[in-house]
Amino acid sequence: MNRVSRVASHVNASLSSPDAQLAATPTAGFCTADKADDDVVICCAVRTPLCKAKRGSFANTSPEELLSFVFRAVVEKTKVNPKDIGDIQVGNVLQPGASGLTSRMGQFMAELPYDIPLSTVNRQCSSSLQATAYIAAAIKSGIIDVGLAGGVENMSMFPMMATIDITKLSAKILDYENAEACLLPMGLTSENVAAAYGISRDRQDAMAEDSHKKAIQAQKNGWFKEEIVPVTIEVKGKDGSVTKKVVTEDEGPREGTTKESLSKLKPAFRAGGSTTAGNSSQVTDGAAMVLLARRSAAKKMGLPIIARFRSFACVGVDPKLMGIGPAFAIPVALEKASLKVDDIDIYEINEAFASQATMSCDHLKIPMEKLNPKGGAIALGHPLGATGARQIATLLPELKRQGKKLGVTSMCLGSGMGAASVIEAE
Repeated sequence: MNRVSRVASHVNASLSSPDAQLAATPTAGFCTADKADDDVVICCAVRTPLCKAKRGSFANTSPEELLSFVFRAVVEKTKVNPKDIGDIQVGNVLQPGASGLTSRMGQFMAELPYDIPLSTVNRQCSSSLQATAYIAAAIKSGIIDVGLAGGVENMSMFPMMATIDITKLSAKILDYENAEACLLPMGLTSENVAAAYGISRDRQDAMAEDSHKKAIQAQKNGWFKEEIVPVTIEVKGKDGSVTKKVVTEDEGPREGTTKESLSKLKPAFRAGGSTTAGNSSQVTDGAAMVLLARRSAAKKMGLPIIARFRSFACVGVDPKLMGIGPAFAIPVALEKASLKVDDIDIYEINEAFASQATMSCDHLKIPMEKLNPKGGAIALGHPLGATGARQIATLLPELKRQGKKLGVTSMCLGSGMGAASVIEAE
């Protein structure tokens, strides 16, 4: 009804003044440049600490348990009545069924009522950003007023290499170049990007050094505190005793990481290559969650409004060059929001590999000072299904800290895609 009223107001204005012109406004985004009651707004975005897979603090903490912490935190921070939440979407990549069963369990472990429906999304590394877009679309279309979107990944318990059984794939995929390319290890696609776009090893190591330096600075200055939800875990001793530990910080950032130290690492995916463990994203466990609402509903319910979800885009690219996705998704998201590259204050671009993140910045002419000001996935880690929501949780406090307005989140996706969103702080 809000949308009908807005259209009617334009028509009435035209009828009342013969010289008046109907104003063209973009329809592909979730919000126009001006605030309106039917805007899709963000009320809260939080995340767990990001912990090293296998040897980190969450190695024995189940995905449903990780989710329960961010579910609870959103309710506690916003005071939203759970009965007002119309839907939940959770992104996940590595669990069977994209974690449909265990995410529902996580909902109940957070004591959210069973009458809130839940579904899960697997769009590779953009899964929780896609979940956010799906909830935003449901709000914009009037299906729901309030919704939760997030993601989770425990790469300790569900490793990447265990997700596909090649013996069950059709032999006919070898007859189709792009289908076969979907089986390329992500590290080899990084090497392809570096070769195709001339991204040197030195530049990749420089990005990795910057990522760690920025993350360490952010930790020391307490810039992550607003977004991180402390997680209490149980630690089993060698004698069988169980103690509790509260995890409050990301485990990935390494102080003292330099180009010189990184240059000593051997290529990880191709002899003579340039992609190493040091200039690639870390394998990580973590979860994140975003509460969205229609502005009119948020105001009626007394929910905080911290940002607007302006637009979302997902595009396809050559699977052999998977990492270039952000370079082509970001312009589409910007166009939907009637914005340009230079209009954006902060870019949160996932550093799956330094090669592809560097290429994306080069291609779009993004100033490096606008990129990942608190570090990216090379330092913080990349819990695949949670990264999209994690980026939103990281972006919003930084926009506030810098006194800025506009941010973009983006990532590349396995099998050749890119996704991006435009977010405006309030």
